[in-house]
Amino acid sequence: MDVAALDIPEVKLVTPRRFSDDRGFFSETYNARAFRAAGIDADFVQDNHSYSAHKWTVRGLHYQAPPHAQAKLVRVVRGAVLDVAIDARKSSPTFGKWVKAELSAESGAQLFVPAGFLHGFLTLEPDTEVVYKVDNFYDRDSDGSVIWNDPSLAIDWGVEARAVTLSEKDAAAPSWADFQSPF
Repeated sequence: MDVAALDIPEVKLVTPRRFSDDRGFFSETYNARAFRAAGIDADFVQDNHSYSAHKWTVRGLHYQAPPHAQAKLVRVVRGAVLDVAIDARKSSPTFGKWVKAELSAESGAQLFVPAGFLHGFLTLEPDTEVVYKVDNFYDRDSDGSVIWNDPSLAIDWGVEARAVTLSEKDAAAPSWADFQSPF
């Protein structure tokens, strides 16, 4: 397993080893001991699976407020995404900064996003499936979001806003300026 810190070092790109032969491949995508040794000490309690039929579907930017904040381990099992994490920790020197990584079923790379970050992704292919582990259960009252294309965040998604597919919730999300970080 290769673990690389991104420009915000708490966000990590995790690439498990793949053992390939003429049948396909085998990969250990999660191992608590290996993750702890790499500095990722999340106790995952729930797995989520999302399917997006269309290329250019945006899901995010989402978070759960404390005490239900969630760390996530995100991987793509079909297709590809541009995955984005924004630091929402008020006392952090990287508050309001973002990092991104391309994740695909082909590469097997995963993104670890700690609690205290907004998270979202853009599908780069139709019929994309994303599976992610979280270290806290879903809590509707703690659920929140920020608009994906807020100009003050200036995230380079590589797509025009008119081309994306959004949920009603994500389309109505507040701006970064109106976001009161609970972190």
